[in-house]
Amino acid sequence: MRWPTDSAELEVLQRQLAELRPGPWTPHSRITVGGCFVCFGRGGTGPGDSGDPGWAAAAVMDGRRLVASAETIGEAAAPYMPGLLAAREGSLLESTVRALPRQPDVLLVNATGRDHPRRAGLALHLGWVLDLPTVGVTHRPLVASGDPPGPWAGSGSPLWIKEEQVGWWLRTRSGARAVAVTPGWRIGLDTSLEVVEAVVVRARTPEPIRQARRLARTARSRGREGS
Repeated sequence: MRWPTDSAELEVLQRQLAELRPGPWTPHSRITVGGCFVCFGRGGTGPGDSGDPGWAAAAVMDGRRLVASAETIGEAAAPYMPGLLAAREGSLLESTVRALPRQPDVLLVNATGRDHPRRAGLALHLGWVLDLPTVGVTHRPLVASGDPPGPWAGSGSPLWIKEEQVGWWLRTRSGARAVAVTPGWRIGLDTSLEVVEAVVVRARTPEPIRQARRLARTARSRGREGS
């Protein structure tokens, strides 16, 4: 069972995943970068319940070109619980990425990787399931902390959990809030930062995740209009 919804079972699996040390992925000269995103229906109460309708999308970029996309409609498999996002979103994101007509070389996930209480957030878990290198990109760290980067685009600074570096702050646009970049599956600290920097186009959010977010929200709007 790769996406347990029982919290105790998921925590055990997360600890096991954190201990794995697969061979690191090394990017070649030209890579395709994917992004995935899931959004849920508006109007509910609380942080989210099991069974909430969800719209997921994945996008693949070759340079600045969108070369593949996929959308999936489903339900949240579990309520929202901090540190256990994999139980809620994992199966829906997996099915969406698998539906892509073209798989990316590396996948950006709107979730954390090593920045996690058990060092195995959804970004890492999803990469393990899909056997794809993954990087987590979020608006803020989950557990880690660190000094903010400089104010100019491209500046970065380490994110730490105690004495362990688990990611980076990255300023993608001058004057904009930094994003948190954390390694997921089969990827190191420096490579994760390089991948994200390479796919920042015109927005604060890296382009593959921005495109996936746009597709997911558009699908949600269509679904709500048709209901």
